[in-house]
Amino acid sequence: MELTLIWWSKRERASSTSASRTDRTVTLTDKQWDLISNLFRWTPLTSKGGRPKIHPRDCLEGILWVLVSGARWKDLPKEYPSKATCHRRFVEWTKDGRLLKVWQRLLELTDSRKAIDLSETFADGTLSSGKKGAEALARLVVGRGRK
Repeated sequence: MELTLIWWSKRERASSTSASRTDRTVTLTDKQWDLISNLFRWTPLTSKGGRPKIHPRDCLEGILWVLVSGARWKDLPKEYPSKATCHRRFVEWTKDGRLLKVWQRLLELTDSRKAIDLSETFADGTLSSGKKGAEALARLVVGRGRK
């Protein structure tokens, strides 16, 4: 990124019409929501009153924004529900398997449209340790054995 900013003049950066990192870029279409809406129970506020519940679609879009952008929960734009609500529902829906079902249904929809190209896929192993020849490379510490 540093090299890009060095070669990209300030005038071009200022006149750029690209979206902000915090713009609402992730939205579910009505067809996508219809496909998964039965996984999320939501009842509107009754005449008895009480605290209104946030609609699950808004929370799901906030969760998707965080997952797609890679941002922190506290960077969630104001258009979405609060970071605490989105994070709490993310944890709840992950534990009960709802997000996995959402992902599977949306993948099936995308696959049925032939919109997924699996001819080229990548696996990211930056978080997994690769201990090739760890036994041979381990230093021998006198009196304690191998590290």
